[in-house]
Amino acid sequence: MSISFGSQDLSADRRDSSSNYSGPERRQFRDSHSATNPQVSELAHAVDQYKLNHRRRFITYEELHSVIVGLGYKKETEAVVAKTV
Repeated sequence: MSISFGSQDLSADRRDSSSNYSGPERRQFRDSHSATNPQVSELAHAVDQYKLNHRRRFITYEELHSVIVGLGYKKETEAVVAKTV
């Protein structure tokens, strides 16, 4: 069964590479790019780029971790944190 709206077929499966779907790519963090915190915007953009590059709609925690590490973030040890406090 095919569902149509005007000339657009709404039943097209966007996951199927042979599909004729020509709609926009949907991104999970699209609205977060306007966040007031520039670090949040940077992370959202990096996650979107990862998803585009790897053709993923959703990412795992492992993949999110790799994006965060790729941005240069790392967890400091308790000894380093204690010296700065």
